[in-house]
Amino acid sequence: MPESTAAAKPVTVRCLFCETLNRVDLTRLANRPKCAQCGRPIRLDVPVKATESDFDRTVQTAAVPVLADFYADWCAPCRMMAPTVDSLAHDRAGEILVLKVDTDANPQLAQRFGIRGIPTVISFRDGKEHRRHVGAADRETLDRLLV
Repeated sequence: MPESTAAAKPVTVRCLFCETLNRVDLTRLANRPKCAQCGRPIRLDVPVKATESDFDRTVQTAAVPVLADFYADWCAPCRMMAPTVDSLAHDRAGEILVLKVDTDANPQLAQRFGIRGIPTVISFRDGKEHRRHVGAADRETLDRLLV
């Protein structure tokens, strides 16, 4: 009997270890994707750090909704919200892609998206901004951004 095939859900993400961009099919997360360059694991059940050099490609080529958390390490509300963002990435792995954007390290991205307060969370669909929330958010608020 032929195995059922789900439609591919590709995303392009940077390897945490060697910084190579990799195309990963979210329908195959159970196969534990690895970097094509260094062979280390690519985990998408945790937020993925995004930078000015890869943000556009990641968001525009994602076949799933993307939630980008614009934060700074020194921001107390950002640190308080981090476990909720982590939980969302874990619980919805394969359905969505969660990105973390450090506004101090990526000031041009923050400026381009008009980030005036952090945390700011923006959801993207088909490469375009869908919804946003400024300030600390609970899980329900994050889920609503993705609807």
